[in-house]
Amino acid sequence: MRDLIDATIAAHVAVLQETGALAPAIAELAARAADSLQRGGRVFWMGNGGSAADCQHLAAELVGRFERERPGLASIALTTDSSILTSVANDYGFESVFARQVEALCRDGDVLVGLSTSGNSANVLRAMERAAGRGVYRVGLTGAGGGRLADTCELCLSVPSKVTARIQEAHIVIGHILCDLVEQRVTGRLPDPQAAQGEC
Repeated sequence: MRDLIDATIAAHVAVLQETGALAPAIAELAARAADSLQRGGRVFWMGNGGSAADCQHLAAELVGRFERERPGLASIALTTDSSILTSVANDYGFESVFARQVEALCRDGDVLVGLSTSGNSANVLRAMERAAGRGVYRVGLTGAGGGRLADTCELCLSVPSKVTARIQEAHIVIGHILCDLVEQRVTGRLPDPQAAQGEC
């Protein structure tokens, strides 16, 4: 039993250390999300199973608070409305449960984040396709390789692992870093890197 525990913790730490290579992409996502929120946009989240839970968790961190007192930030998990999910799945198929919401809710300037450990979740892919051409910034959180999702979004953060549990653990760490950076940016406690470049 102790061997399993130690091996799991070691694997978790190893994946997180390698995930550090995604720092520039995480910073890019945070800047895009903060800019959208400050301009009146929203951050939308979608995923299945454990990823759906992560979507709700991260949306809640932005709407409520993460580390600092500040106004609520507009963030919506597309995984939460059982009436929408079941009616759309019944009428159009489960592959459309996120796409239909994107069609109804997303607008120019919003950010859409899709979580899929394989990068091949049909309903996430269809929603990304529906968001194309709508001025929505599309982001994927995936595992190693990125799957098909890497080809349907502007920014793809691929955790360097093929183990679902390790990927999901890294996704929530990335999400927490994102929330922290966004919160600092919108409260004026984090310098705008573009502004800093302009001062040089």
